[in-house]
Amino acid sequence: MILHHDLPIPRLTEESLQAWREIPPAVASDAQNRLQAMRSAIRPLHLDMRLAAQARTVQCKIGDNGALHAALTIVEPGDVLVCDAGGYEDTALFGGLMARAAQARGVAGLVIDGAIRDRAEIIEMNLPVFARSAVPRGPHKGLGGAIDGPISCGGLTVHPGDLILGDADGVTVVPFAQAGPVFDAAQAILAKEAKALATLAEGGSLADLYGVPEITKLPR
Repeated sequence: MILHHDLPIPRLTEESLQAWREIPPAVASDAQNRLQAMRSAIRPLHLDMRLAAQARTVQCKIGDNGALHAALTIVEPGDVLVCDAGGYEDTALFGGLMARAAQARGVAGLVIDGAIRDRAEIIEMNLPVFARSAVPRGPHKGLGGAIDGPISCGGLTVHPGDLILGDADGVTVVPFAQAGPVFDAAQAILAKEAKALATLAEGGSLADLYGVPEITKLPR
């Protein structure tokens, strides 16, 4: 049995999502007190892959992708599937056929705390996928799972509607309720970084901006 938490999903405006596409995951993490970054094991299949979309959450049983298949029938275009696969690395729950189904549905991408397969095919399709591993072994179906409930992925709690940002560094999660304040903080960080770049271009150093601890010379 697959449970669906059929509750309203909070939505960002398209204008807001477009603005978020200019915020790197690293900056979004810095804006959250350097938190909310998934574990380093969750990485893109290709370094050029990018994500900035709202989450639809899926919880799968170990080695079983029935809930992911079910989610593909109800996910809305532009959303990213975020899957708790238990961190299991030796059975792929997503592959080339599912990637094509997701792309036809308009899915923005997949973040899975588990394994995928058909890596080269998915890269060629340019569907953003962030996963723990790739392995040839395929899954079973029928053990159950859940859709659109709170899950754990990459060491973070993810709710439907949370903002998912991904790039070559990995994935950062911005809780929906914090999207406004985090965006403002991220903009301030980007402005500070722009100032740092200008300082470097003028021959200055980062120490001029950020300061450095006092250097104490050791005796010879």
